[in-house]
Amino acid sequence: MSIEFRKDLFADERDDNLNEIGKPKLRQDIEGHVRGRTAYYDDHLFDGLLHMRCVRSPHHHAKVRSVDTSAAERMPGVVRVIRPSDVPNNLNTLLSLIGFGRDDEQLLSDQVVRYAGEPILAIIATSEAIARAACAEVRVDWDVQPHVLDVEEAIALGAPSVNPAYPNNTFEYGPYDHVKLRFGDVQAAFAQADHIVAAEYEMSPIEQAPIETCGAIAAPETADRFVCHTGTQALFFSLGTSAKLLNLASSRLHFIGGTVGGGFGGKVDSIVEPMAVLGAMLTGKPVKFQWDREEEMQVGAPRGAERWRIKDGVLADGTIVARELTGFFDAGAYTRLSSYAGTKCTGHLPGPYSIPNVASNTYCVYTNRTPATAMRGFGITGVDFAIECHMDRVAEAAGVDPISLRIKNAYRDGDMKAHRREAKNCALVESCQVAAGKAGWGLSAEDMAASSLTGTDAARQAIPETALDGEGKIGERRAGRTASTSPAPGTSRLPAGSRGEGHMAVPVQRPDMQIAPERVGHHDPAAHAQANAAPQAQPAMPTPPAAAPTPPAQAASAPPAAPPAATPPQAPTPAPATPPAAQPKPYEPDQPFSRGVKRPGASRFLSGSRRR
Repeated sequence: MSIEFRKDLFADERDDNLNEIGKPKLRQDIEGHVRGRTAYYDDHLFDGLLHMRCVRSPHHHAKVRSVDTSAAERMPGVVRVIRPSDVPNNLNTLLSLIGFGRDDEQLLSDQVVRYAGEPILAIIATSEAIARAACAEVRVDWDVQPHVLDVEEAIALGAPSVNPAYPNNTFEYGPYDHVKLRFGDVQAAFAQADHIVAAEYEMSPIEQAPIETCGAIAAPETADRFVCHTGTQALFFSLGTSAKLLNLASSRLHFIGGTVGGGFGGKVDSIVEPMAVLGAMLTGKPVKFQWDREEEMQVGAPRGAERWRIKDGVLADGTIVARELTGFFDAGAYTRLSSYAGTKCTGHLPGPYSIPNVASNTYCVYTNRTPATAMRGFGITGVDFAIECHMDRVAEAAGVDPISLRIKNAYRDGDMKAHRREAKNCALVESCQVAAGKAGWGLSAEDMAASSLTGTDAARQAIPETALDGEGKIGERRAGRTASTSPAPGTSRLPAGSRGEGHMAVPVQRPDMQIAPERVGHHDPAAHAQANAAPQAQPAMPTPPAAAPTPPAQAASAPPAAPPAATPPQAPTPAPATPPAAQPKPYEPDQPFSRGVKRPGASRFLSGSRRR
């Protein structure tokens, strides 16, 4: 597929210094990939490498009554059974490293499993086959519990609670159980619309399916450190998460990554690295923990399922005057990155369109499914799919050409977005014109003359009076006190152009995340005047003190002092001999190397890398 760069578009906004884009460029690592010489984490060879496998839940939701590992422990080749009690700090959430969300997931679950495939034990053996066979010998007495797999069933009255950290089955955004966006008054705009177009869209979970499955190899190093070769996409996230779960100083962890055999977002969850390091800590030997293809498909975190309901109010000419969105992100059993997806998508609504009245409620919901995580634009791609499908429905209902409808409602430079930021560098109009030309799709002269640079006006730049509501406080829905997922009619109103300080009900989690009003499109005349006030006179520099008076020089006419009486020179007394300082002994391994490297700081088990 060829790529065409249209430098004629927005040429006056661009300094045209693109030195790399659009030109052939040899990636620094491409030669190793093409020639098959690139080393991935599984290519590092260690003497005496042990293998780890997990005992996993066959149920979506169950309690663990008892676990019998005696048969597995008697098997020749089994080195160690790792239980939840062996994990020093067995509770974590991925975004805890940036202070977002509560710890809600165990590395190994001890009493309750909340999705099929959740691990409860790990077994380390001298070969992968023995580790697999030992896992099959573990006997678990399960007490199967009711489960829920649908987002709206999960938040319904009487649904089983999935995640004890969030007992209402929704992530908690301040006082609400969802992310709210309010701009204008959608209910009033619906009443004035000529068409109301409502529809529902749903996306299934998608597994990233990298060719290289998730895994890591950890081994003891010298100086009480551990080296970990991993295919993670987030090396420092994995290092920090491992340090937290294993209660280790991060300086004791030596993580080596950077080459990933396919990831697409699915290798950011930092699950395999702490397991491999824990195995190395408990055995003192190199341990490899790698998912097979079946595990990758079953417990590899996918892009979560999404469900969107969109309702538009449209005038007869195709102008969209109101858009209401209700979205559900299926987080699975634990948070991981889904809470961020809800926040991220709300900042993207209502799509690339200038709509004067917008209301959205976005939920991050816990179900008894595999926890979801990142994948290629997560939080954006799904809702974009829903919005663009809905635009075609709107065009059909209003009898307007679908591309013409997009051009009519597209952002122009200077428009005010629903989350109160000014639209800049817009390009949807031009993109529609070019796409129509490539497809041979006829557009009117008016559409061909349209531009993203023109078309804004005072109405499109204004922040309208906004209807607010307090619907969706934490716990109300599951207590039966909220009947609808739609935004409720306004119970209070935010004046047009207000800075909104009186309605900032949700405090930011960190002070440096506080949004300055000027950044979100509000103008504070007092602050502006103060910023533009004449600078005050700078205080005068202090005068340095006068130099201290110097003592008078000795009179040149004074007679010289008499020399001291001569004494015979004394032979120097030899200093006592100082014993030489003890020199550190050179590094010595505990056992002679059979092969491999012999340098201090490297794992004594490292024996090279795989040759192809």
